[in-house]
Amino acid sequence: MLFQQATLADGRVGDVRVADGEIDAVADAGTLDPGADESVVDADGKHLLPGAVDVHVHFREPGFPHKEDWTTGSGSAAAGGVTTVVDQPNTDPPTTTGAAFDGKADLASKSLVDYGLNGGVTPDWDPESLFDRPLFALGEVFLADSTGDMGIEADLFADAAARAAEHDVTVTVHAEDADLFDRTARERDDADAWSAFRTPEAEAAAVERALEVGGESGADVHVAHTSTPEGVDAASDAGATCEVTPHHLFLSREDLPELGTFGRMNPPLRDEARREALLERVRDGTVDVVATDHAPHTRGEKDAGIWEAPSGVPGVETMLPLLLNEVREGRMGLERVRDLVAANPADVFDLPRKGRVEAGRDADLLLVDLDEAREIRGADLHSKCGWTPFEGFEGVFPELTLVRGSVVYDGRDGRDGRSGSGGEGGEQFGDAVGQNVRT
Repeated sequence: MLFQQATLADGRVGDVRVADGEIDAVADAGTLDPGADESVVDADGKHLLPGAVDVHVHFREPGFPHKEDWTTGSGSAAAGGVTTVVDQPNTDPPTTTGAAFDGKADLASKSLVDYGLNGGVTPDWDPESLFDRPLFALGEVFLADSTGDMGIEADLFADAAARAAEHDVTVTVHAEDADLFDRTARERDDADAWSAFRTPEAEAAAVERALEVGGESGADVHVAHTSTPEGVDAASDAGATCEVTPHHLFLSREDLPELGTFGRMNPPLRDEARREALLERVRDGTVDVVATDHAPHTRGEKDAGIWEAPSGVPGVETMLPLLLNEVREGRMGLERVRDLVAANPADVFDLPRKGRVEAGRDADLLLVDLDEAREIRGADLHSKCGWTPFEGFEGVFPELTLVRGSVVYDGRDGRDGRSGSGGEGGEQFGDAVGQNVRT
């Protein structure tokens, strides 16, 4: 396949050839001629970007396929320009043993996109068998309970960090200190009560402690879904990496009267001032990675009281479109977006074949028209849950998504994928070609 006259993230216009699953050549525009029977894509006026690497998803299999499965989750990823996902361990069974890892790996063979599988930590985990598998990372290690009730005590976290250091495996941390939750908020039943309960101070303190333990053990610690500027600054000051989510960048407690329990997640939404400060740290380079924490639940499950509804929102299909709309509106540079969702996660987690449009790398590519935005609607998306907290936002979606040279999503020529099909086949989607990036 040959892309002609494509604009890259740095503004260069060139030709890009794909062969045998990788980027074969990147050359000046008009210098690569199509070979016999080679398909040609006219990319004039459009951008060719590296596929996004979402290092934080919950595809819910095994255990909860009514919420999401590897077919629907990876289809949603492909339609949103995500070509590599990393699944977290809080499934049923949790990914805390070698056998559980193997079972999840079998399910992941249905994936349209490449994937990594994280291992988890519980009091009854089996580190010997777990570290014998091709882990992407250890974590998210929960320092407070979230979906799956996998919160652990400080001494177990220290032991897990030490074991990860021995095996040269990064530790991804869900950092909240439950001792600093505001129990008086339990007396409330409004939508904001969850944010009042799980305080920003609880996050900042847990980030600092996690990084202290990581330093003592020699482990590389990556802070997941950092929701406060204080948490980001703590990670940056310690030389650690961190990620933030689109929901913490684009939503705040001011949105909760409308979102209700559909805006409940862990860590929760913060006040508007913190949201703005977090977004500024994304723009200025302090934040390393944007990842989704894609955590779908059904409408029926979310339509409950604030203390009964499960935490989590979908996001794997809307992350890149939301960020590309920031570029379209002139609020963020395209190279910065590329770094946040592709180049940086590839560097942080040692994926040398991912993250950039360069010869010799995997042909994980997106064709995007930055002049074409559309309204985000849950009914148009492909996650099985069928809703989004970003209803009514504008997004720039990819027209074409390739994983190692295979077309896994094609929204051109009217095949825009807005059927809400859950990624289950259809002419927009290609075959399941995903593979574990650690094997």
